[in-house]
Amino acid sequence: MTTLDSLSLAWRNVRSNKLRTSITVAIIAFGIMALIGIITAIQAMNQSLKESFSFMGANSFSIRFKESNFRMGGGGNRDEFAKAKKGAKKEKKSNLGKPIRMEEATSFKSAFSFPGAVTTVYRRGPGGMEIHYLEKKTNPNIVIMGGDENYLNVNGYTLILGRNINNLDVQSGRNVCILGSNVASKLFGDKPEKCIEKIIRVGSVPYRVIGLLKEKGSSAMLRQDDVVVTSFSNLRRFTNGSPSYMLGVMVQNVNELSVADGEATSVFRNVRKLQPVDEDNFALEKSDKFAELFIGFLSSITGSAGAIGLITLIGAAIGLMNIMLVAVNERTKEVGLIKAIGGKSRNVRQQFLFESVIISMLGALFGIFLGVMVGNLFSIILKTGFVIPWFWVILGIVICSVVGLTAGIYPAMKAARLNPIDALRYE
Repeated sequence: MTTLDSLSLAWRNVRSNKLRTSITVAIIAFGIMALIGIITAIQAMNQSLKESFSFMGANSFSIRFKESNFRMGGGGNRDEFAKAKKGAKKEKKSNLGKPIRMEEATSFKSAFSFPGAVTTVYRRGPGGMEIHYLEKKTNPNIVIMGGDENYLNVNGYTLILGRNINNLDVQSGRNVCILGSNVASKLFGDKPEKCIEKIIRVGSVPYRVIGLLKEKGSSAMLRQDDVVVTSFSNLRRFTNGSPSYMLGVMVQNVNELSVADGEATSVFRNVRKLQPVDEDNFALEKSDKFAELFIGFLSSITGSAGAIGLITLIGAAIGLMNIMLVAVNERTKEVGLIKAIGGKSRNVRQQFLFESVIISMLGALFGIFLGVMVGNLFSIILKTGFVIPWFWVILGIVICSVVGLTAGIYPAMKAARLNPIDALRYE
């Protein structure tokens, strides 16, 4: 009796016990589905986070008066303004936490002369604004941003129609703006290009539209196209905006980033009139900071997913072993016959091990397929690409193989030790 004969017999026995096999395969499949599904969903979230928080490219960084904090829900600007006032009073002597004034931001832009670098001065205006055009209006979730002629380039926006903010707009602070794609679509329907030179109202203030932005992409974490861009000098009319100006710097090559941020730190320390012994009273950060922060939080979920899958697979292994022991008792005569016609204990052992592994691997295949499908529901919701966690797929197959072998060893050994004469007489 060859190994191929043992494998063929094992497969026939698996097929002949459809109900028993289906139940065991389902138990294993649910364990693997839980593991692969959660991991796939986490990878989809990771991808969405990286796309959501990549405000700038990999060769860009920003300078803020303090490390930015991400908070879910509204009221961010009010909280930031209150904390800034409180922090400014508390740290008045040391100047720590003092918002960046417009004069400081423009001084840095003039003084920073890194070769090939592009610098922008910008400021976040009020969020949760409602934009009106004639009888149409947007949802109250639009963010007003104020920048200069370099704001769009540094922050990864592309102008597809109209013109950019220019120096005259910045100097005069006149009411002109550029619309994000979602805002234009909401106000002008299927023909957002009609927005150019139209008068819209931001709250109760009229603005002339001078440009339209290309869709940048939105996700559940961030809506980057729900934006109206004007000049940073124009934002001074709003009292509920950010208390501080910000700076963005984009270099030509990512390899120049470390040198550029070092020089930027030196220049801005001089602008802020810091002594050599003083600590920095501003934060220099890359745009992927929040992505890394949230990915770190999500990585802890991976351990929980592994625990869930492991507990389910332990239960599946116990159930599989029980089923294989029942199979040994049911096929005692068959084992005796195999041994009587010349089959060896090794052949019997192989047959039961093959049977256990086949059931386990069927569970793995169904579980992986279902897990990837369920996990990618998050990809659809978050509008990311199709995700297949290949490492965990391979690991799932290995784990199921180990489960099959572990669950089948004792029943196989028990079957292999049967005396052929006693087995033939078994009723």
